[in-house]
Amino acid sequence: MNTASGSPVSPADARLAEDADTNFVAHAGWIQGRVPGMRVLDADLVVIDSGLPCDTFNLVCRVRLDRAIATERVRAAIDHFRNAGRPFSWWLGPADRPSDLGRLLEEAGLEEAETELAMAADLSSLGADVPSPEGLRIVRARSPREVADFAAVQAGNWNPPDPQVSRFYELAAAALLSEDSPLRLYVGYLASEPVAASEATLAGGVVGLYNVATRREFRRRSFGAALTTWPLREARAQGYRTAVLQAAADGVPLYERIGFRRFGDITEYKPRV
Repeated sequence: MNTASGSPVSPADARLAEDADTNFVAHAGWIQGRVPGMRVLDADLVVIDSGLPCDTFNLVCRVRLDRAIATERVRAAIDHFRNAGRPFSWWLGPADRPSDLGRLLEEAGLEEAETELAMAADLSSLGADVPSPEGLRIVRARSPREVADFAAVQAGNWNPPDPQVSRFYELAAAALLSEDSPLRLYVGYLASEPVAASEATLAGGVVGLYNVATRREFRRRSFGAALTTWPLREARAQGYRTAVLQAAADGVPLYERIGFRRFGDITEYKPRV
C-alpha cells in the first residue's frame, strides 16, 4: 500500500492508518450525524457538514476513490460546500487514495494549509505518568455546564474566541452526553476556572486524542501534558491498547517522550483565498 503522497508504508502501518481514519471520522462527524441541521455523507469519501460557518466542523476526509472517477468526486465534494456558502477543510491522510489526491485537490482550487504528523503509541508501554500540576483538577464532562467549559477553552484558540465553536458544542451537548457517544471530553480546572481541555474518541479499535488545548494565560505550566496522559490512562484501564493523534510540530517532543511514533502525515487543504 502507498500513502496518498505515494510513499510506501508497512502492512502494520497501513492497518493503523485505516483504524486511525475510522477514529477520525467518529471524532469529526459522529455529532454531525445526530444533530438536526447537520449531516454526514459517507460513501467513497466522507463529507461532514455542521451547517455552521466554521471550517473546524465542516470537512472532507477518509477518501477511497478509484482514479477514474476521482476528479469528478473531488469537485462534487468541494461544490457541496461552495453551493452552501460555508467554509470547509479537506484532511488528507496516509490511507487516502488515489495516491495523487493532493495534486487533484490543488487542481480543484485548494491549497495546503498545514501538515501534522500522524502518530501512534502502544498504551501497554506508555511512558511514565505525568503528574497533575498542583491545584489542577481533571474531570470528564458529564453536564452541559462542563461541555460549555470545554468549548470555552477550545474557542480560546482563536483571538478573539470563535463564537461558532461554543455554538457547535451547545448544539452538540445532548449527543455528547449520551451513553453511546464515542467522544469523551475532559476539562482541567483551577478551583472552578476551566484552564485546559482535551478529547478522547473511542472508535476503530483505538483511542484518538484530539483538541488538547490550554488557555493562553495558563500555558507552560504542564496543564496540556496532564490533559494528554489522563484520557490515555483511562482508555488503557478500559482495555484499549493503541492510541493515535495528530501532532503539530510544537507538540511532537512531548508525544515522543510519552511513547508516540510517527506513521504518516496529515495535511489540511483549504480553498485558496
